[in-house]
Amino acid sequence: MKAAMFFSEAEKTRISAAIKSVEKKTSGEVAVMVVDSSDTYPEAAILGGILLAGLLALLATDLLLNDSLWHFVPIAFVLSLPASWLLAKTPALLRLFIAQARLEERLRNRALMAFYEQGLHRTRANTGVLFFLSLFERRVWVLADEGIYQKITQEDLATYATEVAAAVKNGRACEVLCQEIEKVGAVLAEHFPITDDDTNELSDQVIIG
Repeated sequence: MKAAMFFSEAEKTRISAAIKSVEKKTSGEVAVMVVDSSDTYPEAAILGGILLAGLLALLATDLLLNDSLWHFVPIAFVLSLPASWLLAKTPALLRLFIAQARLEERLRNRALMAFYEQGLHRTRANTGVLFFLSLFERRVWVLADEGIYQKITQEDLATYATEVAAAVKNGRACEVLCQEIEKVGAVLAEHFPITDDDTNELSDQVIIG
């Protein structure tokens, strides 16, 4: 499913309302972003395409061409490009050729990039928090600005991300995301209460990457 269609309009409204509710009690700023993927993983498509082409060529030469090496090599070569293209267009297959550590690395890097792209580092008190959902990786990352890290560790934020990631897999993403936003909001309200001159510095709408 594409990021633009992941949440229904009603769910987007519910998430926005959860953010607004939280920000009435804290000077912190909360944002939610959903992207299709954190990377295109071209190296996985190429490697997987070569392996898939080799397997198809092996089957073809074994069943039809008497195990001829002279036929295996050109068949594998010709099939490698369309096999790579097929994998690149088929997320379920492409994931088979990507190490879990690689998925985690790209998720963290893309979330950090999004944090700066969306201006969460420019809040007045450095108290921005981003819930970043990447659908291809089926993972969630929660990160915050330096003001937050004085009170909340990345390990603490990771517990919120784990809950949302599990909910994404079982179809309860909106419900649990709102719950975790409220939990983060309670911590923010404790350490960064609302001020008289507070302004809403970031959009409360779900950001589609």
